[in-house]
Amino acid sequence: MTINRILGTGQKLMFAAGEVAGGSGSGGREPIVLYCDLKVDPKREQEMLDHYHRTFKPAAEKFDGYINVKMLKLRKVLQGPAPEQGINYRFQLTYESEEKRQVWIASEVHSRVWPLIENTLTDMNYIVLLTDAV
Repeated sequence: MTINRILGTGQKLMFAAGEVAGGSGSGGREPIVLYCDLKVDPKREQEMLDHYHRTFKPAAEKFDGYINVKMLKLRKVLQGPAPEQGINYRFQLTYESEEKRQVWIASEVHSRVWPLIENTLTDMNYIVLLTDAV
């Protein structure tokens, strides 16, 4: 399952705190932050990181509304239940608004660079959370 199918017009998961007046970002709202919990194949980890640093991140940075993107490797669980077995990375993308992020994911560039990362996963049915910064 690709992120385009997950996050197209019928979003799979959304935790929204509502609009916040007077904040930064688009139209006085705070930015959105998208999280994907990923099961990266340990044998393809370096390949994924190379694609992320050399291709995905530089491409994402060029789009209007982009704020930040991070690929975070799970070190250890300090409190609460552990994530599902095999989840070893959390992808984090911050945009000024959901509307601007939708332009990015609908782009030809995104359709070319995201599969480079997604193809290194052992499970395409990953958790995707869309949040509002508050």
